[in-house]
Amino acid sequence: MNIKNYISIILLILATSIASAQVKFEAKVSKKKLGVNERLRIDFEMNKDGDNFVPPSFADFDVVGGPNTSMSNYSRNGKRSYSKTYSYFLAPKKRGKFTIKQATIEIDGEIYKTFPITINVTAAVDKPNGNTTASDIASENIHLVAEVSKTNPYLNEAITVVYKLYVSLETGVSNWREKDNPRYNDFWSQNIEIKGLNIQKGEYKGEEYRYVVLKKTVLYPQKTGELKLEPLVLDITVEVPTNRRDIFGRPMMSKVPKIVTAGSRTINVKPLPEQGKPSDFKGAVGDYSFKVSTSKTQLNATESLQAKIEVAGKGNLNLFELPKLTVPSSLEVYEPEHQENVRTNLSGMQGRISDTYTIVPQYRGKYPIPSISFSYFDPDTESYKRITSDEIVIDVLEGPTAAISNTESSTEGIKQTINPNTNTFAFIKTTSDWSSIKTEPFFKSKGFWSLVLLPFLAIPLAIVVRRKKDERDADVQGNRIRKADRLAKKYLSAAKKTLGQKEAFYLALEKALHNYLKAKLNIETSDFNKEKIENLLAERQVESGVVSDFISILENCELARYTPITQVTMQNDYDKAAKTISLIDKQLR
Repeated sequence: MNIKNYISIILLILATSIASAQVKFEAKVSKKKLGVNERLRIDFEMNKDGDNFVPPSFADFDVVGGPNTSMSNYSRNGKRSYSKTYSYFLAPKKRGKFTIKQATIEIDGEIYKTFPITINVTAAVDKPNGNTTASDIASENIHLVAEVSKTNPYLNEAITVVYKLYVSLETGVSNWREKDNPRYNDFWSQNIEIKGLNIQKGEYKGEEYRYVVLKKTVLYPQKTGELKLEPLVLDITVEVPTNRRDIFGRPMMSKVPKIVTAGSRTINVKPLPEQGKPSDFKGAVGDYSFKVSTSKTQLNATESLQAKIEVAGKGNLNLFELPKLTVPSSLEVYEPEHQENVRTNLSGMQGRISDTYTIVPQYRGKYPIPSISFSYFDPDTESYKRITSDEIVIDVLEGPTAAISNTESSTEGIKQTINPNTNTFAFIKTTSDWSSIKTEPFFKSKGFWSLVLLPFLAIPLAIVVRRKKDERDADVQGNRIRKADRLAKKYLSAAKKTLGQKEAFYLALEKALHNYLKAKLNIETSDFNKEKIENLLAERQVESGVVSDFISILENCELARYTPITQVTMQNDYDKAAKTISLIDKQLR
């Protein structure tokens, strides 16, 4: 081999090593020291495109943005330049020194790795990330506020918390989700349903803002003293204007992930005053009316009447007990039936609660139902109030006379005359009906022979049952009819339970019809339309009249939500649906 060949080989090796050395893959960070409330940007740059990029785990950070990919490919003075970058935005989880490990990528069949980078996370800083960034702008223009109606309520007095998200006119919000929901451990709580998020105009610290009400909650404190309201935390995406503009001259928006919190609030709950507290006070707080009534005041013995104790008004209706009914011992009283008709809105609970007692008198006479008192605390006047019902007299017109005289039988205190009975001890038995305690042996007894003969008697019965089953199995048409009826009952069971509730009934009925079609025709809900259903049923040899009935039921389900419907109409639709499903199942081929 001559010297020229040696020189060519050496130049080729050098060219290859230089080409390999030109591949760059490195990690760069925006800073190596940052506060725990700051954000870190890390870029993985390469000067040649590769495959199978694997980032490090970022175990000690939350990834709040990325990966964002940027690429440039240009030529200058005859030299081509290529650059590709994967960018991540990281939020540290805690203070300390953390190492971001290696990232890897495959370029031209070779695996390249970045060097590990150590990051020092310090305590929170006053101005995160130095100069004003998109995240800073988002923080200054997005505010989550918890508005509390009263911070010093009495025990069991209603307060409301309204959560509002304020957004400045220059920024926007593209989406949001609840990251941490407050738990009201020391309160009775009820969320108020919000139908639609309506954007409204308002002011925040004297500046014009837009806001939307995200959540409304009614609270009744169950403890006194300082109680903490946990904060609501939202994870939102904020749209922040940039210095760039689109082809129409409008500012382009940058989307920034942001976590906002309403902050914790302290409620100072006052105890109810001890001065003037009635002895029969059961914890009712609010503004109430009270009455005791009976369904009748005159009746015969062994007939029944109802006595109702009712409280109506505004306050903690679900959080106290009603007074108990006391009646003379000659009246038989059953356990009360408790009823509640309470609705909750931003002002608290409103409505009425009641206990209804069934009373059955046993003897003739006049029986007083004593007056009953109900006490409550009115937070508006900061005083206790008591309402006392009138005494009610029950007049039992006909029936046996009580054997014992007492003052309960007359409102005027007149005692009843005792009727002597000469046969006082008639209930004592004077004869006996003794039976022998001597037992007979089981062997060869009637029970013994019955058990011996029972298997032989069961054989003919089993044969008869088997023949009946074979006959039933052979009855293909009858089995088909029975199967169809069972199928109709299965799919319509949920609808039958909601008869009388218009919207719930027709939703359940429509769902039953859809589920039936999915099971029998193997089509998805997204494929449902009347024409396709008609074609598929016709192809499966279902009679046109039955198909028309099925389509009409579907149309009824759609229209019934917007028109008044009677109980009779719902029952007719249910019966028609059951019959139609049964007919379709019989005719399907």
